[in-house]
Amino acid sequence: MAEVATSPHFVEHAALAEPGRVPPAAVSSRLDPADLARVVEDAQVPLAERLAAGTVLAVLGDPRLTPVPATCHVPGGTAELGLDPAEVARITATWAHVGVVASWIEKETPAHSVRLDDYWICRYPVTNAEYRDFLADTGREHRPSTWHLGAYPWDRANHPVAGISPPEADAYAAWLTRRTGHPWRLPTEAEWEYAAKGSDGREFPWGGEFDPARANTRETGVHTTTPVGAFPSGRSPFGVDDMAGNVEEFVADRYAPYPGGPFVGDHLVQAVGDYRIARGGSFSRFGDLARTRRRHGAFPGPLYPVGFRLATSERPA
Repeated sequence: MAEVATSPHFVEHAALAEPGRVPPAAVSSRLDPADLARVVEDAQVPLAERLAAGTVLAVLGDPRLTPVPATCHVPGGTAELGLDPAEVARITATWAHVGVVASWIEKETPAHSVRLDDYWICRYPVTNAEYRDFLADTGREHRPSTWHLGAYPWDRANHPVAGISPPEADAYAAWLTRRTGHPWRLPTEAEWEYAAKGSDGREFPWGGEFDPARANTRETGVHTTTPVGAFPSGRSPFGVDDMAGNVEEFVADRYAPYPGGPFVGDHLVQAVGDYRIARGGSFSRFGDLARTRRRHGAFPGPLYPVGFRLATSERPA
């Protein structure tokens, strides 16, 4: 067995693919990435065309993915977060057809006020391409679980990375801080929720009614991740993309009841115990998880591939 342990034939993952090996020069010279990026984020363009443009951008190199990520400013102030307990029955009934139960929604109660300082939240979640650079630069060996056989998905370079753990997300933030000289971190749960719903307390980033045309959830029918920013009509009040659907996103906080709220020892607690909160819903789950107040986590198994986005308390250069 010693020869098996040392043989290159039995190494689990090959080296990370070099992105430059993939784009055909003859194709890339005829297409303008900036034009394709505009198509991806044009709400007047049909979804199929937006996704096609995003797929080509993944191969050519997406100009929206910059060394210092694009951010949206969220002014500080008093943010109203959480849910009035009187709303639990209504929301549970609205989503009963996909199996939602009251205890899941009770985690959002009660409504309460939080004081937030100014902050900047990244416009897009961290992508596969950005996460690949992190792995290549740090030499970390663990690959995202959504990378089949550990292979960098060059054809989904501009899709959100998913299938990573909270410590890996924190490590990425620390790496980007060192690389850019600017302090990056995961947003707090309060920051994430306020950036998603705005000062008018929207049920979804775009308004009060669920719309599968505005977010990549199971109802949308795509059933896989999509290029970041490809659902521009689902943008949050502060201009943040993909805060509903695509992939769930870890925040900085672990689950705890809101002040005066109940501790909910649901199936997630029973399965994993203490857990990091995830927000925003995903392509693999129903629209109830895309609600701006919904508190969730990474349930074990392939149905919950979770990613993340970053935030900062200082204005990026």
